[in-house]
Amino acid sequence: MSTTKTIKSALISVFSKDGLEPIVRKLHEQNVIIYSTGGTEEFINNLGIPVVPVEEVTSFPEILGGRVKTLHPKIFGGILNRQDNETDIAQMKDFEIPQIDLVIVDLYPFEKTVASGASEADIIEKIDIGGISLIRAAAKNFNDTVIVASVNEYSILLGFISTQNGTTTLEQRKLLATKAFHVSSHYDTAIFNYFNTDETIFKTSIDSGQILRYGENPHQKGFFFGDFDKMFTKVHGKELSYNNLLDVDAAVNLILEFKDNEPTFAILKHNNACGLATRNTMLAAYLAALACDPTSAFGGVLIANGKIDLATAKEINSLFCEVVIALDYDNEAIAVLSEKKNRIILIQHEVELPTRQVRTALNGLLVQDRNNITDSESGLKVVTKTAPTKQEIDDLLFASKICKNTKSNTIVFAKNSTLVASGTGQTSRVDALKQAIEKATTFGFDLNGAVMASDAFFPFPDCVEIAHNAGITAVIQPGGSIKDALSIYFCNQNKVAMVFTDTRHFKH
Repeated sequence: MSTTKTIKSALISVFSKDGLEPIVRKLHEQNVIIYSTGGTEEFINNLGIPVVPVEEVTSFPEILGGRVKTLHPKIFGGILNRQDNETDIAQMKDFEIPQIDLVIVDLYPFEKTVASGASEADIIEKIDIGGISLIRAAAKNFNDTVIVASVNEYSILLGFISTQNGTTTLEQRKLLATKAFHVSSHYDTAIFNYFNTDETIFKTSIDSGQILRYGENPHQKGFFFGDFDKMFTKVHGKELSYNNLLDVDAAVNLILEFKDNEPTFAILKHNNACGLATRNTMLAAYLAALACDPTSAFGGVLIANGKIDLATAKEINSLFCEVVIALDYDNEAIAVLSEKKNRIILIQHEVELPTRQVRTALNGLLVQDRNNITDSESGLKVVTKTAPTKQEIDDLLFASKICKNTKSNTIVFAKNSTLVASGTGQTSRVDALKQAIEKATTFGFDLNGAVMASDAFFPFPDCVEIAHNAGITAVIQPGGSIKDALSIYFCNQNKVAMVFTDTRHFKH
């Protein structure tokens, strides 16, 4: 039997009518018999095109307020019959079942209804039963039946039938079936996740993705699954790479900590901040951030918590950087930043980030809640005789926000709302501390009066001793070591202020 099939009959039952008219008109031109239901039937009738109501086929009306329309053996027999099977052919004749060569469905918008904040009753009514059954039946029988499972595939179908005079190949039907099973599985996952309360079951489905140039290295394939355009407007520049996206993710999470602060600018390299400062103007914040580590800033990702103006853009333009992100830009600023043709310029939109984080591990996945705790003044517990000053408290919280978003083990120094230096990703906390001191010294920062943040407790007093000798006057850490008393004792002996947060901020 030929694998090329000519469409002679079609069942159309869709929620969205957008883009449907040209398909219906083309099918009518090709003398295709059209079956339909409810609102879709009315839409086709209004086009002046003949349409056969499904109830004429089934001899059964729509019932239960439209909940049952197409669920009938004469409909599903017409879709599922195997045209090369003698028994199926005989039963089609015996039961007077019409052949259905094409099924077009667009499901009730369940996800949009949930996102709209609708009542549970309204959400339940948007669980499509007949439509999802039609999709699965037609997709299963792709050898003989064409399935179009959403408005996103209307243009594909129109292209096939327009250029091939109403015929399709087996490969084309299988392609549409694949897309249909994706629609079906994505829809079911959304419904399950709406109902699911068992945290030990994990299901996810993302219906948008893109192929990246490569992964972390050129020999690795790379993909991004997500709605990048929902989060950003890309104003200028080359396509983002896998590594760009990792850095952008780190930048967005970091700057979120400073969402309500005065103008704040951060520079990141390899997912860690190498510069960050808060000032009265964005220009001053940028210059202070750049001064933290101008060497690492080369080729980095820059992000601001507000608008980038012309003066700031002119300063940025003298630095080679991969990506610039801001909530807004002056038009003149965009013009200046666009002078470098490959520089990626992004406008960040306010989008709610996922509440859970997922990563592969071994032969499965690790899933955790986002670290959504930001240390605040009300949560600080002063554990030393010397209490931090108001300026030190501000700097301690500033340093803590950076520390939370830096790879462990980490130590962060801050002074006057400026990242002075950090030690990142070290195998010991002492090494992280020594690295931070060395960086601060390299770039000429005076650590006298600076504060220190640690992402986890100090198991020994050696870190506070080294920090004190370098000029640190206040420390923020989670506490919780069985030897906390030793670190507290050293601080008391040397008039160093220390506060506990009771919250560890590991970031692996």
